[in-house]
Amino acid sequence: MGRNTRQRRKPPAAKALAAAAALALGGGGLLWANLHASAHEPDQEAWGGSRTKAATARVATVSCPDVGQRLTNVPEPARQGVARELAGLDRQITEAYARLAATRDAQAKDPGFVRNAITGPLGEKRAATIDRIRITVQRAGGSFDNALEQLAPCTTRSTNRTDAGGGQQNGGQPPNGGQQGGIGGQAGNGPVAADFVDITKVAPNVQGTPRRTGNASTGTFTTRCGVNANKNHNTDNVIVAPGVTNGAHHLHDYVGNQRIDAFASNRTFLRGGTSCQNRDDLSSYYWPVVRVQDGTRDFDQNADGGGKEGNVGRILTPVQAEIKYVGSPAGKVVAMPQFLRVITGDAKTTTNGLANANAHWSCTGFENKVQLTERYPICPRGSKVVRSFAFQSCWDGRNTDSANHRTHVAFADPASGVCPNGFKAIPQLTMRLVYAVPPPVIQNGQVRNAYAVDGFPEQLHKPATDHDDFISVTRNGLAGKIADCLNRGRNCA
Repeated sequence: MGRNTRQRRKPPAAKALAAAAALALGGGGLLWANLHASAHEPDQEAWGGSRTKAATARVATVSCPDVGQRLTNVPEPARQGVARELAGLDRQITEAYARLAATRDAQAKDPGFVRNAITGPLGEKRAATIDRIRITVQRAGGSFDNALEQLAPCTTRSTNRTDAGGGQQNGGQPPNGGQQGGIGGQAGNGPVAADFVDITKVAPNVQGTPRRTGNASTGTFTTRCGVNANKNHNTDNVIVAPGVTNGAHHLHDYVGNQRIDAFASNRTFLRGGTSCQNRDDLSSYYWPVVRVQDGTRDFDQNADGGGKEGNVGRILTPVQAEIKYVGSPAGKVVAMPQFLRVITGDAKTTTNGLANANAHWSCTGFENKVQLTERYPICPRGSKVVRSFAFQSCWDGRNTDSANHRTHVAFADPASGVCPNGFKAIPQLTMRLVYAVPPPVIQNGQVRNAYAVDGFPEQLHKPATDHDDFISVTRNGLAGKIADCLNRGRNCA
């Protein structure tokens, strides 16, 4: 077992900063963009912001290697048990981060406190969990890479900035549980001022689409499933943590299939009903909610996955949700298999890095010009915030899921649109979510009325952690009809 080699390609690094590849929707098709943080996501000083330096570095978050990314060959009988153990690792990190956030005074008095009271015990718990994963895999007849045992220890990350204080008011006092002098945000775990940028000050970075071949599948298929106006939410993750309540540790919007939670099965999906106008589309489309941190509280302020884990503020329902399947510029597509599961993006980029990042933030009127991965846009008056996703469009032809939920699908080559060897082109799911967001205000190195995507608390609500989930469930031949529509070059709905 080794690292996932089917990761999205990255352009070369420059000045030791990681780069991310971004996809944007607009102009009637997919627009490819190479987005580099140093070139196109400038620091706040570049557009009039300021920072206040702290005297000493502060511990900001817990950073643990992602064991799940390395598990690429788990026998089918062991996957349920392994998934529960991986969910346990997430829970351990969440609990450790909560202790970190609650012990700032002790940390200031004792330089060894974090190591002795937080990261040391966390590493011991992780070692025991990884050993249980080994036993589960080997009992099912699989082989275990002993190098995974080296992923047990965790470190911490520090910040020497105090450009935080999101949502502060009333003379600088943090409202509703915010932490003054913390690392930003209404709950003290982000975002910070440096996570935002005035989109009008960002240089265009969107490039053109790959050239179509004569055999390209040029059609589109749009499915209308609403914006989750009925507030179908939960903090589960049936793909990554089946059978585990609150496996995501953050709240999701659900459209399409209406029976999705941690305990749903393929049989449940077929009985789930749908919010889509096409009643044969029982697929589940779900994504982390966006919240405005304006000092208000929502229904889950005291709940797991919500306020208890640092996801606070007013939940925004998209004003528009466009779900569209598009074809391949390099050839025809095959129908998606029933119950195909796909996750795009990475909820843990703050600690994992940008290798699997697939976040795209922009504003209406700017989508064909600017797409951001590591910054949230501040949109001008009259413009709305846009999140867009372009899912993996290549399938291995055999599996509807994989142990790390990545290796059974892949991205096409960004220059040619051709799938990797052994993979077949499938309809590419694209999504565009539009939000009416009150513009954040940056002043004196602080952000007021910040907005942020929900996430694991230790990920600090960074924009690059945005991600999207999909389970393909259709009936009456709809999957074949979608592929046929694209292959014939038609625009269907």
